[in-house]
Amino acid sequence: MVYDNESDKLREECGVFGVYGELDNMPLSIYWGLFALQHRGQESAGMALTDGDYMDVHRGMGLVGEVFHELPDKPSRIGIGHVRYSTTGSSLLANTQPLLVRFAGGPISLAHNGNLTNALEIRERLEQSGSVFQTSIDSEVVVNLIARSGRATIEEKITESVLQIQGAYCLVIMTRDKLIGVRDPHGFRPLCIGKLNGSWIISSESCALDTVGAEFVRDVEPGEMVVIDETGLKSYRFAPQDKKALCIFEYIYFARPDSVIDGQSVYQARLAMGRQLARESGFKADMVISVPDSGTAAAIGFSYEAGIPYAEGLIKNRYIGRTFIQPEQKKRDLGVRIKLNAVKSIVNNKSIVLVDDSIVRGTTSGKIVRMLKEAGAKEIHMCVSSPPISFPCYYGIDTSIRKELIASSKAVEEIRQFIGADSLHYISLEGLYQSLSDVKYDDMCYACFNSRYPADIPCEHREGGEKYVFE
Repeated sequence: MVYDNESDKLREECGVFGVYGELDNMPLSIYWGLFALQHRGQESAGMALTDGDYMDVHRGMGLVGEVFHELPDKPSRIGIGHVRYSTTGSSLLANTQPLLVRFAGGPISLAHNGNLTNALEIRERLEQSGSVFQTSIDSEVVVNLIARSGRATIEEKITESVLQIQGAYCLVIMTRDKLIGVRDPHGFRPLCIGKLNGSWIISSESCALDTVGAEFVRDVEPGEMVVIDETGLKSYRFAPQDKKALCIFEYIYFARPDSVIDGQSVYQARLAMGRQLARESGFKADMVISVPDSGTAAAIGFSYEAGIPYAEGLIKNRYIGRTFIQPEQKKRDLGVRIKLNAVKSIVNNKSIVLVDDSIVRGTTSGKIVRMLKEAGAKEIHMCVSSPPISFPCYYGIDTSIRKELIASSKAVEEIRQFIGADSLHYISLEGLYQSLSDVKYDDMCYACFNSRYPADIPCEHREGGEKYVFE
């Protein structure tokens, strides 16, 4: 995941999607699956296809619709797709996925969601033994390990390889005759299985299954590898499930609201977070508004619980991507206004509860508060559906430099003063947990709030962070 400077949001790294079976138009199914996962990555997109003999990859920079002006026109038995935000490696064409390599065991293609914490050490070891790397992403470490494995079967090669890597990873891997899904032993990132007309699908989120008309079967378990071939689906436990640690931000922000992850509805979780915010803060106002779209479900929950009307006080420009050229610092205020605009007739002379999912650096929150006050709002009482983000993440979020996080150096009152709100309340960690009715507290990762990292982190924190470590 990467930090979006204009919207002051965390960004999750990638989305993965794979299909095995006899579909009338497999490239189109993968296209729609990636389209449904577009929120997980907007830097690049790609798909790899095989007819059982020949394997090819189609990749490009930009949104799914920009990359695939025309879809590959050939029959395919297996295909995988990927949408990317960069956490390791620059946003370059060379770093797009799926990766496609050919080695003695035949061609394989791989797509990865997550972030490996020991990729540097492994890559240095591989380079010293003669391996050549063509990208600056950690995912290429995995395909090199697979290619160098001396095990007999692809399942054994993958198992030997993933037992050497640490951190967060969900993988979809394609051979000439198999589709394989792998989820790390902590389950940091989501991965699920679906079926469509006898074909199997592996996806980062269930919303993509809905988009292509597939039936949800189940989630891939942490430490599990699923292998799909002409005999059906087989499950292998390649590692014991460690302390399960799904990233809590999947429920707060990353996942699409219509997804269900590990049995928990994302929308219902966000609605409950808003209710909890209303109970904890006790804020009273004329209306509740959200920072769209990420704060909307929580804002509606706040409205239900507090009995305060919900209104659209901020309108989002839905025809602009999450990244756009903004070369001059003085234009950053304009950047916020390009994406959001206050509805003066709604907010003028009103006291407002403003709900958002998170505050990373505080810069954009301050601009939004100022925009609302310039539109005539009397008071802004801000509620945040995550606790303060005080510690860096090493499992797929580009916040490896702690000093960039406003909550790492400022108390809540100082943050309130910085953004210019009249009041500020973050949901408590206990309140956040109570909002998740269908998952256990111990099954989530809260390290960005409390620094309790469930898995290994890089030994040396580099001044520039981990993103460009291979460049």
